[in-house]
Amino acid sequence: MITGEIRSKVDRIWDTMWSGGISNPLSVIEQLTYLLFIKRLDELQTLRERKAARTGKPIEEPIFGPEQDRLRWSRFKETAPEQLFTTVKDQVFPFIKTLGSLGHSGGGTEAEGDSTYSHHMRDALFMMPTPRVLANVVDQLDGIDMADRDTKGDLYEYMLGKIASAG
Repeated sequence: MITGEIRSKVDRIWDTMWSGGISNPLSVIEQLTYLLFIKRLDELQTLRERKAARTGKPIEEPIFGPEQDRLRWSRFKETAPEQLFTTVKDQVFPFIKTLGSLGHSGGGTEAEGDSTYSHHMRDALFMMPTPRVLANVVDQLDGIDMADRDTKGDLYEYMLGKIASAG
């Protein structure tokens, strides 16, 4: 179950996006999902880096190569709003859209480069209206501890409830 503290943080994020111009509840959830996914990619990379440091072996299946380090949540979240916006819109978002076509085929009957992931991401749009809205949402998302596996599910359940109440 989502706690009152996390619920109020999600409500503030929702309000930030709503007042920033994203008024469709489905668009709010979609944009939050992209941002949470971007954040999770960085967390996974960090775990892999720590494992590699412990074992003395190379990083297994790195998500970000050295040339993509600037695309990590932990790197861009500290930049000025205008730079953050440009980085996410022009570099991070296109990067996540191509992840499924980088040799990680969905298996089965799909052709290489046409994974289920890339199929669903092909029409994805970055809809954050301004640098300030994005920076505010990134700051707020960064303040939510998602280490507990149940938190993510509870978060989505709560957001879906908000859609239901919005009609």
